[in-house]
Amino acid sequence: MSHKKQVNKTHYVFQDYMCKARWNSLWHQLDEVFNLQPKRVLEIGPGPGVFKHMATLLGHKVETFDLDPELNPDHIGSATALPFADRTYDVVCSFQMLEHLPYDEALKAFVEMVRVSSGYVVISLPDARAVWRCQLHIPRIVVFDWLIPRPSLGAREHKFDGQHYWEINKKAYPLARIIRDFSKVIPLLKTYRVKEMPYNRFFLFTDIDMTG
Repeated sequence: MSHKKQVNKTHYVFQDYMCKARWNSLWHQLDEVFNLQPKRVLEIGPGPGVFKHMATLLGHKVETFDLDPELNPDHIGSATALPFADRTYDVVCSFQMLEHLPYDEALKAFVEMVRVSSGYVVISLPDARAVWRCQLHIPRIVVFDWLIPRPSLGAREHKFDGQHYWEINKKAYPLARIIRDFSKVIPLLKTYRVKEMPYNRFFLFTDIDMTG
């Protein structure tokens, strides 16, 4: 399947794109990847390139891959056919990108990500389930910060908006299905939503025993 870019470079203008909530999500991107202590990282779909720039500033080697040469990625091509040998990178990551492909194509891209990684894949995806964020902070006593699902009459149908072909917890894409389908490729270690930006749900996959 031939893929075309969906947005121009101007989509990533700082004042429009990098809101405070997105900065919080970026922190989780860096934290999840850095915790794995990788020597080589591949990011699929770098967007404005903030993740790579921050990682490089902090001493990590990151290469980027995208179909749009306007974004100046290190490698250009289709995410469903990565031009790398098996296990080339310690960590392969992709943040808010796979939903830009039809679901079956997204799974093919994920298989490729797993193939070229040495055992760690970190991704985030949009989670459409509406939630309330509740916080309670009593200094030196207790801090609570949790997400409460909002009441709803059921999952909404997803309509392609020019960018997203699907989203978690839209009709036909419940979280349980996403976990089941992606975990067939590589085991899921954990998943969570970013408190400051619940629309972003993170997943860490690995077939490496992290208990030893």
